[in-house]
Amino acid sequence: MNESIFQIGAKGVDVDRIVEDIRATVADKMQKGVYADPRVARAERVNLARLRNEEDLVAFYLDCLRGAVFVDINDFEIQERRAHLSGVLVGMKRLLWKLLKFYTYRLWSQQNQVNGMLLAALEATENRHRERMNALEQRLAALERRPGGGQPA
Repeated sequence: MNESIFQIGAKGVDVDRIVEDIRATVADKMQKGVYADPRVARAERVNLARLRNEEDLVAFYLDCLRGAVFVDINDFEIQERRAHLSGVLVGMKRLLWKLLKFYTYRLWSQQNQVNGMLLAALEATENRHRERMNALEQRLAALERRPGGGQPA
């Protein structure tokens, strides 16, 4: 099943060249690190293919969301790109970070709680809809197996 989801066609349009340009641009950006997050690169490669199957698409994005839902609240290395007075600037930034860390941790932890609850609600909703759909499909299959194919008399 290598059929395209959509067709490009117009007089004077070289579809193969457009597709190759897109692939080359994506490959170039991947090599340059634009898609540094592996989930982004994976999503770029499979998005259109997954659009064919809504269930797979939802499962894929829920999986991506699970991996990215929480804000990283760990310390980070403070760097300075400017050479002039870099030691002083780094020291000031570290001091400022130590003073503000308490407040930012509180905000980040609250944001993580909200993100976690939203993800849980989304997953519960998706599971409930999937269970309902499965139950309806089973009911429909049972009705179709009845004599007369479930057609009213």
